[in-house]
Amino acid sequence: MRLSFAGMAVVLGLLSAVGPFAIDMYLPAMPTITADLGAETAATQMTLTAFFVAFGVCQLLYGPLSDMLGRKRPLYFGLGIFLLGSLGCAMAPNVDALIFFRIVQGIGGASVAVIPRAVIRDLHTGTQATRLMSLVILVFSVSPVLAPLTGSGLIIVSGWRAIFVVLAAATVLSLALTALVLPETRPPAERTKVSLREVLRSFAHLLRHRRFMGLTFIGGLGMSSFFAFLASSSFVYIEHFHLTPMQYGLAFSVNAVGFIGASQFAAALGERFGMTRVVGVAVGLYAGFALILLALTAAGVATLPVVMALLFPAFAFLGLVIPATMVLSLDDQGPIAGMAASLGGTLQMVTGGVVMVIVSLFFDGTPAPMVAAIAACAAGAAILSLFVLSTPRLVAAE
Repeated sequence: MRLSFAGMAVVLGLLSAVGPFAIDMYLPAMPTITADLGAETAATQMTLTAFFVAFGVCQLLYGPLSDMLGRKRPLYFGLGIFLLGSLGCAMAPNVDALIFFRIVQGIGGASVAVIPRAVIRDLHTGTQATRLMSLVILVFSVSPVLAPLTGSGLIIVSGWRAIFVVLAAATVLSLALTALVLPETRPPAERTKVSLREVLRSFAHLLRHRRFMGLTFIGGLGMSSFFAFLASSSFVYIEHFHLTPMQYGLAFSVNAVGFIGASQFAAALGERFGMTRVVGVAVGLYAGFALILLALTAAGVATLPVVMALLFPAFAFLGLVIPATMVLSLDDQGPIAGMAASLGGTLQMVTGGVVMVIVSLFFDGTPAPMVAAIAACAAGAAILSLFVLSTPRLVAAE
């Protein structure tokens, strides 16, 4: 079965949505889980951080495996592990068990973070790859729009454990899509040697590749600012601004709509102005709005309307940065696209996990730590872009 361009976007988007769903459906439940399991807020936040760290580190496994064995077999393995983790979370008797099974989820979920990106690189480069990446983002962005609302509804009707039952069902659907619909885009003739030395040599090449590393961390710092929002927003919106879980889901979706909508213009803007220029302008505007929000927060005027009004354009411009940096970082890495996607994803997720830990340590129930982390990440991405984007298509350092 040969998929159309749009059909491939739908399949890859649905597969890519498995990981985000494990995050976004879970967010409205965090205060409820804290109370139900008698846990500290920091411990509940650790269930999210643990998932992110495992999700990030284990991407190092799936990239080389997909370059060596093809794209589909590692997907089967990862989705199977994710299914076991979801069922374990649904039955967790305490917060320690929940943290453990969230780690298991992260280990399995890492497969759907890496392999769809590698499939895109197998099929396309340049603006065509950006267009496909943007369509994939459009499909899996149903997660930040609908997942918090779905999670809120499940909490009301069946309790927070039902969230993980739904995630298990979504994983079964993903396994079916992989088996029946997704083509194998890495034929045997194009697979790399099964050699630890070859894997380490490829990773060493990527770590020396200044353009790859720079674009990875521009996107990574941008993603980290969103992770800071993920780690704190449910507590800030529900406990500080006194929203209900359903209202929080709606408020969260507003930011997601800005991100999704902007991402759909990335390819068209790239064709007209060049992808490098789009990234440079977008990351500057994203940082500008984040720093304005920080200044207003420091001045004591960080009301809910102010926070939402400034996060909307900040995350909208971030929606241009993320798909463009993903594509640009892989453009020169065709033979080792899986390894490049895995290393880039790992570096980005670990950076995000560190930011989430820092935010959790300084969290005081107010928007200030969350806003400060978002602004710091945005400023870092903007500064880095000045060095990375000024000399396009830098070669690896020798």
